[in-house]
Amino acid sequence: MNKQLTILLIDDDKVDSMIIKRAIAKLDFPYQVDTAHNGLDALMMLRGMSDIRIKRPDIILLDINMPLMNGLEFLSELRADPELKDIHVCVLTTSEDDSDVKTAYEFNVAGYFIKPLNISDFDDRFLYLNGYWQRNCFPVQ
Repeated sequence: MNKQLTILLIDDDKVDSMIIKRAIAKLDFPYQVDTAHNGLDALMMLRGMSDIRIKRPDIILLDINMPLMNGLEFLSELRADPELKDIHVCVLTTSEDDSDVKTAYEFNVAGYFIKPLNISDFDDRFLYLNGYWQRNCFPVQ
C-alpha cells in the first residue's frame, strides 16, 4: 500500500500531541497527521467551516477531556452527521472512567486506549495500533 493515510488527532495537550506525532512518525508507514485542539475545532475542520483545510481522515485519534467540546460530545455530533458518521475513531485518553469507556463504545469507537505514562510506551502502543489499523480500518489498495 503506498497511499498516504490521514489521521486527525484531536487533543488539547500540546505535549501529548507532540509525543503522539513523534510515535506515529516512527511507524514504517506513510501517515499525514492533522491536529485539532478540541472537538468543536475538529468538527469545523471536518465540515469545511474552518480556515484550516484538511483531507477527510482515515482515522481519528480522540482525547476525551478537552475544553469547549469534549471527546464524547464530539462523538455524538460526529455520529449524527451523515457525511462523517462512518469515520473510524480510536479514543486515546487518560480517562479510565467506566462511564466514558461505555459511552465511547456506544458511539462505535474502534478502540479505547489509555495514554501511557512514558514516551517509550507510546511507541509500543502505536506499533500495536498500526497493526490494528492495517488489519481493520484501512481499505486494501
